[in-house]
This record gives sequence, C-alpha cells and structure tokens, in this order.
Amino acid sequence: MNEQSLAGQAAFAPANTADIADAMIVSSGLRIEVDRRRGRAAGLNPSGRFEPMRREVYDDGWETLEDLPPFRTEVQIEKPRTAITRNESPDIPFDRSINPYRGCEHGCIYCFARPTHAYMGLSAGLDFEAKLFAKPDAAKLLERELAKPGYKPRVIAIGTNTDPYQPIEKEWRVMRQILEVLDRANHPVSIVTKSAMVMRDLDILESMAKRNLVRVSLSVTTLDRKLARTMEPRASTPTRRLEAIRALAEAGVQTSVMAAPMIPALNDHELERILDAAHAAGATGAGYVILRLPLEVSPLFRDWLLQNYPDRYRHVMSLVRSMRGGKDYDAEFGKRMKGAGPYAWQISRRFEMATKRLGMTRRSMPLRDDLFVPPDGSGVQLSLL
Repeated sequence: MNEQSLAGQAAFAPANTADIADAMIVSSGLRIEVDRRRGRAAGLNPSGRFEPMRREVYDDGWETLEDLPPFRTEVQIEKPRTAITRNESPDIPFDRSINPYRGCEHGCIYCFARPTHAYMGLSAGLDFEAKLFAKPDAAKLLERELAKPGYKPRVIAIGTNTDPYQPIEKEWRVMRQILEVLDRANHPVSIVTKSAMVMRDLDILESMAKRNLVRVSLSVTTLDRKLARTMEPRASTPTRRLEAIRALAEAGVQTSVMAAPMIPALNDHELERILDAAHAAGATGAGYVILRLPLEVSPLFRDWLLQNYPDRYRHVMSLVRSMRGGKDYDAEFGKRMKGAGPYAWQISRRFEMATKRLGMTRRSMPLRDDLFVPPDGSGVQLSLL
C-alpha cells in the first residue's frame, strides 16, 4: 500500500488519535494480502488473546510473502463431552443451545462469536472463517443426554453462536442428524440461520411444525446484495433468504425475520424495507439486534469499515459509541442487544411502528414441550446406585 492511499484512508478516520494510529498501523503492516483472503471478510488475522507470543505478517523486502498460500477452509473434528450448552443469561430467551460447528465459513465481519476462537489458540480474524471445527458425534451425544433420567425438555436454540447451515454442512450434515434426533423425541427447537440451505431439511421441519415443535428465524441484514457480499461473503444472498422464508411459511413452519445486526449509517436505514420484504414472503414474527463489537470484533470491524467504507468510518463509529456509553461495546445485560441513548431509542421506535403496521409479532409463539418422548437410552451410563 502506498503512502498516498494510506494518507487518504487516515483522513477519514475519527478525530480520536488512538483510532487514527490504529488504522495506520493496520493499513501499513498487519493486513493479509487480498489474493490470500479473497472471498473472506476479515482483512486481519491477529494472534489469539491468550497466546504467549504475538505474531504479525511483515514484508522484509525479499518478496517472500508472495509464496504464501491463500486461506482455504480447513475442518477439524471436535469431540465434546456434551452436545447441549447451558446458559443463565437474563437477556436471552433460552437456557440451552447446540452448536454443531465452531467457527463459521460465512465470515460475517460483525459476528460476535469470533472471540471464541481464541479458546482454540486461533485468531478471531481469518482463522475464524477458515479453520473450522465440526462435531460429527453431536447427534449421538444429544440422544444420550435426552435419554438421561430426569431430563426436562425446553426449547433448544441452534444457530445462536455460529450458523448450523454454513457451507460445510453440505458435507458433514451434523445439523440434519441433530434434527432427526429432535424429531424422533418430539423435542422443541428454535433455529436461527442466514442460509437458504435450511430448505434442504424442509421435510423434517414441516413434520415438526405439524406438532408445533419448531420455529425458524432467517437473519436478513440488508437487501443490498453488494453490501451483503462484502459484509457476509459466504452467506446466502438476501434474495435467497427471502425465498427460504417463503418456502418455510408455505410449509407451515413458524417463521420470523431477524434484522440483525443494525449498523448505524450503514444498513439501519433498511430496517423497514427488510421487515416489509420478510412479511411479504410470509414471516409472521420479527426481531432486531444492534451491532455488537466485543473484544477482537471491534478492531476487525473497524479495519473492514475503513477499507470498504472509509467515507462513513467516522459517522458509523460515532453513532455506535453514542449507543454504547462512549465505548465500542457495552456488555451490560439489558443493553448489549439494543443499546442505549437517543439513536438506539429511535431504532427501537421505528421497529415497533413497523411491526405494528405489518401485524408482526415481536415475541415468538410458544412451542410444545409436553409431547417429549425420551430416546431408548442406548449407550447411557447406568447409575451405580
């Protein structure tokens, strides 16, 4: 990158000198070459925050970087001890979830799950998009957990961390196997995805819907295909997501849309259009979330914003901080999803007015949990007493 282009980018940075310095450091030495990360959202791949040493890409002038291979998707097998993850968060409407995969090939630059890759000794940047972990035994583990004496069924959420229908699901089919277990056990499930691949499992979803055991929410961030391709490079196009909503609704599946995340001065002006389009496709419910930038996500997002929308950098980050108490992110319960302050209130009111006009519910209809039939329990460890 030449000095002229670097100076031009820095000129669009906010008045905050730390941000300007941050942007210049990133632009001058840490960014991965475009040819190596083509089709990916993150431009950086910093070392994980738990690593004892920090490694950075550096061109020593001998043109050795040209020999480095492009980032390709690699999948490793993870063998967890349990399939169901529990949580006690007061602002999440579920207490248990399943993650068929760790990392996500969709590569959404804003993904709040990126920092979890640090626990694997990997980067929240390009590693999160390219070095993935599959859990092929998840369905068997789930069956054992559902068969345990005393298990009480409640809605299991899938897709709340990484997308269960990301591209590698075509080969691994972990999500399909999980759905088959839940279907046989009459267990309620709530799915969130931004992939049209969910239509592949329409046979199971339609069957479960007849017993009021499933709901599916499609995440539609923007209707602008160019923005979607830049921000969510390997996710389904907005049109395909709307087609999935239509197919699910026509099959009788309880379907909603998640306008998430809403990014001020970038896609928040599309809120009403997204809700209108989803409603026309058959969605009966809706929700939204304000952009979240925890831990490593903040520098990754800011770098992406500076590279793709430098003219909006200052305005976007100013509005983000106005909703987060002057910071890039506020993790306080009750505020982290919706933000605070006048701009956050404005988005909230617009959402309320639009959903009221369209007759879309903001709370999901309850699913049945009284039909649950425990699996036969094969392979479950017997009690000693």
